[in-house]
Amino acid sequence: MAGHEFFEPADRKRPVAEPTAPEPLAADETRPSCDPAFRHGVVVGFDGSTSSERALAYAVGMAHRSGSGLIIVHVANRLPTTVWAGCEPPVFVDVPDHRTEVLGLELACADHLSEVPWILVERGGDICHELEEVGREYEADAIVVGSTHGIAGRIFGSVAGRLTKRARRPVIVIP
Repeated sequence: MAGHEFFEPADRKRPVAEPTAPEPLAADETRPSCDPAFRHGVVVGFDGSTSSERALAYAVGMAHRSGSGLIIVHVANRLPTTVWAGCEPPVFVDVPDHRTEVLGLELACADHLSEVPWILVERGGDICHELEEVGREYEADAIVVGSTHGIAGRIFGSVAGRLTKRARRPVIVIP
């Protein structure tokens, strides 16, 4: 079983509570419910890089051994944009990212993914936050990510390093 699940970025579909509403809307209502077949699966961050391909291969084996599903997460690009009028805080603008569609097609043709049921989830925002959020939504048993070897990871901190500090479930970092 293979499929794709494309969600809108987290900041687009947030319902606004009526001022007279008796109680605020729950955070769980901001996203569609996830497929129960993938509960307690393995979440893997994937962007097509070599390290994310290694992480995907490891996650496929892990999901296969545990008999669970694989939730492949691609976090789309978002750029901060300063709003000059009225000194408002920065706003995040979604950059069109057709990379998820390309990755989805590549994954659909991958032979090694035929061993496990999988879905592709697209998110927009901070990579660490979105991976942990998907892990929470699917009640994932683990999150698998590839390590970062670039200069940006040394300056800003790697995704793997930041995720291991904040995650509430096991994080497996693949070199």
